[in-house]
Amino acid sequence: MGSTISRYALFGLALAMTAGVAANAVADEKKNWGAYQVEDRRSGYTYAAPETQAMQDDNFQNPGMLWAEIGEELWNKVDGKAGKSCASCHNDPESMKGVAVSYPKYVAEKKNLENLEQRINRCRTDNMKAKEWKYESKELLGMTVFVRHQSLGMPVNVKVDGEAAPYFEKGKAFYNERRGQLDMACKHCHEDFPGMRLRANVLSEGQGNGFPVYRLKWNGVGSLHRRFRGCNKQVRSTPYGYGSDEYLALELYVMWRGRGLPVETPAVRN
Repeated sequence: MGSTISRYALFGLALAMTAGVAANAVADEKKNWGAYQVEDRRSGYTYAAPETQAMQDDNFQNPGMLWAEIGEELWNKVDGKAGKSCASCHNDPESMKGVAVSYPKYVAEKKNLENLEQRINRCRTDNMKAKEWKYESKELLGMTVFVRHQSLGMPVNVKVDGEAAPYFEKGKAFYNERRGQLDMACKHCHEDFPGMRLRANVLSEGQGNGFPVYRLKWNGVGSLHRRFRGCNKQVRSTPYGYGSDEYLALELYVMWRGRGLPVETPAVRN
């Protein structure tokens, strides 16, 4: 029964994507996207409609900047028993320039990977003696957007050798593993069919350089792990939890796939 479902699901998906090639996506192949294209890797920006690109390009139109403003307010807010704010240790927000490009990374004291959201929360618990912010809360999203925005335009550069190597391999395996009732892997959309239409949506390469992003579909900002969970649900697979080891490894692999692409946070996507 499962194999029958997967065969027909993949056939239907391939048919929909083959029949729905976006004319502008084909034309885009001939364009010089500058920083948004590095070797054979293209940012999701290059697959977005011109109106969406224009929204991202203008900070006054980019709705994701509202979350950056939340982060900016929290930067100077004293919280926790230690009576500190982010500024107490890091001073000017510009001190965060270049920080985001290397996350997620291996942290020896945790003997595990850590992404930027978790690093922010570790600062809160260890240094501020404050409570962690919940994943997808306006506070954690706001601070993550604000910190990543300080590295705007800088190339993604995660480390995948040394202690990080086993996690990289786990993320790669996850990316290429079929799962769910549709029996699909991440690669089937984002490596095999970028530029094709899946119903009304143009598939991109699934790069992570713009996250957290403002999605028009969400009418708000969401993390990369939220996107992972959504993709898993779409192939009828049970999603993992926010900050899970599985998604941390996948995040490392996805960020490596986009190595050299510029940080766009907060990017705007459909």
